[in-house]
Amino acid sequence: MDIRPSNTPVLEWAGDGLAIGLFEDAVDLTGDLAALDEKFAGVLKELIAEEEFKGKTGSTAVTRVGSGSPVRKLILVGLGKPEALKLDTLRRAAAAVARLAKKQKCKTLGISLPVWNNDPAQTAQAIAEGIQLALYQDNRFKSEPEDKGVQVETVDLLGLGGQEAAITRANQIASGVILARQLVAAPANEVTPITMAETAMAIASEHGLQVEILEQEECEKLGMGAFLGVAKASDLPPKFIHLTYKPEGTPKRKLAIIGKGLTFDSGGLNIKGAGSGIETMKIDMGGGAATLGAAKAIAQLKPDVEVHFISAVTENMISGHAMHPGDILKASNGKTIEVNNTDAEGRLTLADALVFAEKLGVDAIIDLATLTGACVIALGDDIAGLFTPDDALAKELETAAETSGEKIWRMPMEEKYFEGLKSSIADMKNTGPRAGGSITAALFLKQFVKDTAWAHLDIAGTVWADKENGYNGSGATGFGVRTLVNWVLS
Repeated sequence: MDIRPSNTPVLEWAGDGLAIGLFEDAVDLTGDLAALDEKFAGVLKELIAEEEFKGKTGSTAVTRVGSGSPVRKLILVGLGKPEALKLDTLRRAAAAVARLAKKQKCKTLGISLPVWNNDPAQTAQAIAEGIQLALYQDNRFKSEPEDKGVQVETVDLLGLGGQEAAITRANQIASGVILARQLVAAPANEVTPITMAETAMAIASEHGLQVEILEQEECEKLGMGAFLGVAKASDLPPKFIHLTYKPEGTPKRKLAIIGKGLTFDSGGLNIKGAGSGIETMKIDMGGGAATLGAAKAIAQLKPDVEVHFISAVTENMISGHAMHPGDILKASNGKTIEVNNTDAEGRLTLADALVFAEKLGVDAIIDLATLTGACVIALGDDIAGLFTPDDALAKELETAAETSGEKIWRMPMEEKYFEGLKSSIADMKNTGPRAGGSITAALFLKQFVKDTAWAHLDIAGTVWADKENGYNGSGATGFGVRTLVNWVLS
């Protein structure tokens, strides 16, 4: 698919489908729209009346234009109130248009949407992102693609001529999101610690990153007892992935991004029971997938920031080698952990990853993890939980998420709740009481960062969608990649 910036006026564009964005309660036709309606013999006004189109956010309407017209289908998309227009409104509008155009068998599509905040570059980028992410389909594991119909081949962004760089940027970011989607969507017999490491090496080779894959023996020398405690039961070797992007010249910041990398989570000896969703636990490496997706995008964008991408990758399985409930593990910073639940394993792998990251001397660390069901109960499936004691870092991430259209909500770091993690025989337990489970998980992670600005994103609800939503289809969403990229670029 070719997305092209274009200065062709709406009145002169010709192709299969022409999409026009209209604001809510502002569907009276004036200017170019009135001229377009006249050109199409009143079909635009007729469509608005027949469909009772009000311009509400995300609403669409479509009609065939008369024979002999240079445009075959006319598509309307609602943008909501003008004062509430956001970048993500345009991203979602473009996604809705792209899906409808595909359904209407449009090979060529023209889109006319308003410029956000007098910024044509960000407008073009958001629209291009929405189109690409909405039309992406994963047919890797089907003998034949189910959808053999007409595909959208070219899209002209009308009124956005000269924005080639913005569209290139959108392509680069979308490639990272799609990689994350592919990793999360693939089953655990396809995405393993071994193949995750191979993916990291492929990114490094293709895009010029430094790569370091620590094997079990090297992790043992670094004292990563928490990570290796989780890995013991699997027949597959653990892989500690460390990718590094370094810009030319002196970087303005040094950052670390850590993703939880459990390629399958059985729960260990505290095995997940009936109704636990164990069959979906291939998604438990969603943080690691977002980390590798961000690495792919950032390596192409080439910001003047040094970024370290880290994931301690393993399975959490059951065997005669498995860690027992009640075992005590020692993390690489010397802290001891009483394992009172082997199904709270992600925080154990993150503990050693956080210690490793801080030793790199970075200015800030972000970790992403499908960590707790408690966060899903608190915030649902569309919002990730943000935990950090650092107000400035919280603001950076909130701004990055707003730009990307990914929803996050800052949660409290109630220090008193750490009481629930205290152990009589070790420094701490790996789980606390049921109440406030996402908070105690964040407080556990905080014990492994001494002085560096740090934030934790609990993305348990957001990495997978059961139904189509905005520019995400059902399935893996690639959540986090765009927020991370915007944070690094800020």
